Amino acid sequence: MWLLSVGPAAIAAAQTGDATPAPAAHRARAGNTAASHARAATRAQTHRDTGPVAASATPESLKVSVGRVHTHNAVQAVTREQMDHFVEGTSPNQILALTTPGANFASDDAFGLDTVANTLYVRGFNQSQLGATLDGIPMGGQGFHNWNGLSVDQMEIQENVSGMTMSQGAGALDTPSAQTLGGALTYTSSDPKDKAGGRIGQTFGSYNAFRTFARVDSGVLNSTGTKFYASFARTDQDLWKGYGDQQELQANFKLVQPVGDRGKITAIFDYSDFAQYNYMGLTKNMWEKMGRDTTYLKPNYALAKEYAYYAQNGGVPSNLQGILSNDEIGDYAYDGTQSQRNYLSAITGEFELFHNVTSKTVGYAHVSNGDYNGTNPFLISPTSGVDMALESGHPDVRRIGFTQSFNIKVHDNDIQTGIWYENDSFNYPMRMYEDGVDAAHPSLGAFKSSEAATWFSDSFNTNTFQFFLQDTYHIIPGMTVSAGFRSLLQDTHGGTKVDNTALYSNWGTYYSHPASGSMTAANAFLPHFNFDYHFRDHHEVYFDIAENMRAYDYGQQSSSGTIWGGLGSSAVSAQSVFNANKNSLKPERTWNYVVGYRYNSHLFTGSVDFYHTDYYNRIATVTEGSTGATFGAVANVGRETMNGADVMGAIRPVKGLEISSSFSWNNAVYEGSISDGGTNISLKGKHQVYYPKFMYKANLTYNWRRAMFNFNVTYTSRRAMTYTNDEYIPAYWTSNLNGSYNFGKVGFAQNIKATFGITNLFNKNYIGGVYGAASVSGDDNANLFVAAPREFFGSVSAQF
Repeated sequence: MWLLSVGPAAIAAAQTGDATPAPAAHRARAGNTAASHARAATRAQTHRDTGPVAASATPESLKVSVGRVHTHNAVQAVTREQMDHFVEGTSPNQILALTTPGANFASDDAFGLDTVANTLYVRGFNQSQLGATLDGIPMGGQGFHNWNGLSVDQMEIQENVSGMTMSQGAGALDTPSAQTLGGALTYTSSDPKDKAGGRIGQTFGSYNAFRTFARVDSGVLNSTGTKFYASFARTDQDLWKGYGDQQELQANFKLVQPVGDRGKITAIFDYSDFAQYNYMGLTKNMWEKMGRDTTYLKPNYALAKEYAYYAQNGGVPSNLQGILSNDEIGDYAYDGTQSQRNYLSAITGEFELFHNVTSKTVGYAHVSNGDYNGTNPFLISPTSGVDMALESGHPDVRRIGFTQSFNIKVHDNDIQTGIWYENDSFNYPMRMYEDGVDAAHPSLGAFKSSEAATWFSDSFNTNTFQFFLQDTYHIIPGMTVSAGFRSLLQDTHGGTKVDNTALYSNWGTYYSHPASGSMTAANAFLPHFNFDYHFRDHHEVYFDIAENMRAYDYGQQSSSGTIWGGLGSSAVSAQSVFNANKNSLKPERTWNYVVGYRYNSHLFTGSVDFYHTDYYNRIATVTEGSTGATFGAVANVGRETMNGADVMGAIRPVKGLEISSSFSWNNAVYEGSISDGGTNISLKGKHQVYYPKFMYKANLTYNWRRAMFNFNVTYTSRRAMTYTNDEYIPAYWTSNLNGSYNFGKVGFAQNIKATFGITNLFNKNYIGGVYGAASVSGDDNANLFVAAPREFFGSVSAQF
């Protein structure tokens, strides 16, 4: 089948806080985890990594009907019209968070496209704990280093997203996902237009930002209704601090073939190629003492070698004594980059089998690979003798699967049932490349196998099966009750395939935590109940209850936070720790409860949601053993309880004007304890790391004839950055300003539109995204990313 396309790119470390810190090579970009692993190998692990909306005045012709994308029940929707209020190319997840209560998104670049630093939370759950689909295709977790899927920014060009929904309850039963603990994200791509035409757009901005978008629609080609579109986007922007740039190439193709009046067949092919120099992750102290602009040392090679010497031999340069610790000197690195290549193809068949029975079949294939590179100041280049080397992970993901669902209408019942099967093959060799006396090895491209020394190689194979059954009963007009369940089984086998730590001791290699074996997560009955009542035209009440389970994460062996990674020490083997975990661990599980009310009229829209979550079997990386003989392990650190509320209101006092605001409160607290160096520390009452307790959002949009104006502001309260809550990321305000004017038709061009946008309008200096696990206590992990400063963007687009 043509959908078995071949290609390369993205893998996944569960992101942000409660899950997985970056692998050694990767977090040399994202805070230099290589340094922390080396320190853990040479000291008693002082670096304690742990793992627990308004329409446009003049619509563009590319906009499609978004009847499928609307706010209802415990689901919030973002339409194409809302997305058009922001700078072209802005990440859909960033727009989602700016317009939706309960969602929090942060990054280190204005577009929100840096996959390392991007941090999305929905009511306390991060993007690796949410289900995600594109047109029904399962897309796994949405974090960096995605071993089981692909982020929305890499699978679909922003202009081709017709809308998205966010389930703030427990996620739909039919969402094909093995990592859902909270809600679900559903992205819908636009269909080809019936009329032949096209669109081009060009964006310019700060730091030499340059973005080109082009799309061609074939229109209906024949009497059967065949139509397709092909589109392309290229984004290029210099880093706002440090050396290098970030480039993204994307291509989307979609074909729709109606089959009489009984259904249609849809085929898609998506491609993306991201080549990025990265921003360096910082500790809070590095941000406060060294400033917003501190980052990788490139192109100062002499300084990088000096810092690497101190990292390996102790001490701090004289000019930094009393400012930075030796650990923080080791967090600095010369360079960090990544390249990711992704290929996604799928065929979807939607048919009416009988007058009351419809069927939807999705067959898909996804291939990703790339190079995740970072200078490791704890290795040695053996030929040159330089106290550092380039460490490069070469991940490869190959997924193939299908979903099959049926919708059966019987009297007042809508019965839905279906299955999902996926096979996922994930390989990860870690290689080392020498740095020279006078110059480092190039970190983008130029990777020759003859120059590489393979430190270790990991391989995993995963089979996932899901079944669901649900009945929605229409009690009276406007009132429905739904009940159903899903069954989930995921079996993963793999781990360390090759370990050459001893062979390459002249590189300064240290214990890399080799472990292998199988783990199975299974639950035959995960129930979901929902009640929804629309009454008196404008009112709606609903409640949602569900149990969810998340299968086990996996990743390369030196990365802590997974069942297979970062275990043991040179004295206590990783394999022995894995074997012990295998007999004691259970998959993470949640019960989610939501109750809400919504009012909607021409002049006013308001909603209020209350929610509660009971979180069981919370898995985290811990430090066990006695002082001086500690080792990494994975443990069940107990329960977490979450209570929260979202309140939103929008008024439309005059034609074209909408003013909306929302307030969110979340009190997520741990109930268990965590082991740190053999000491059991109670976490009872401590707030969840990295998620704010309070958020406030306001949006003002005004459409007047052909002009549009949008201003939005967001307040994010302080975020705990340690499990004991002794350190916090400060609160911040940020805002954006956007405007556009549609000049209409000029010659053969239509909807000639000019836009202007300012991000971080008041140039606030704040911590945005976070990547990696939290520390038990202290400002110990370099995993904080400073948000981009104020930037300006302008664009011109036209349709034909």
